[in-house]
Amino acid sequence: MKKIILLICGFLCLALGALGTVLPILPTTPFVLIAAGCFSATPALYRKIYRIKFFREYLDAYKEGKPIRLSTRVASITVLWAALIISMVIAKVAVMYIVLPIVGIAVTIHLLIIGRKKANLPEAETAE
Repeated sequence: MKKIILLICGFLCLALGALGTVLPILPTTPFVLIAAGCFSATPALYRKIYRIKFFREYLDAYKEGKPIRLSTRVASITVLWAALIISMVIAKVAVMYIVLPIVGIAVTIHLLIIGRKKANLPEAETAE
């Protein structure tokens, strides 16, 4: 029963992570990481998910401290701002003109920070 619940949660989080690539209010990375944790109960399924280039990049970026490719960061930021602007135009709610740009700036900064290599750090700080 526990394994079934983990699989259901894993697929749900994986779907939310995939949606997060086009919806700026859903964070992709945390959902993909939660899904990976849920799928770790089924190693064969985890390996299948890991083989998908899109999800592997996020998992590697977190687990191994690898940078996210520039093209992925550019695409994410472009989709983010396009969705935010479209949302503001469609909603035409005054608070959206304040909140959505703040969300956009915060997510953009986050993508720029997690996307960079850990450079200029002494050996002691990079080793775990």
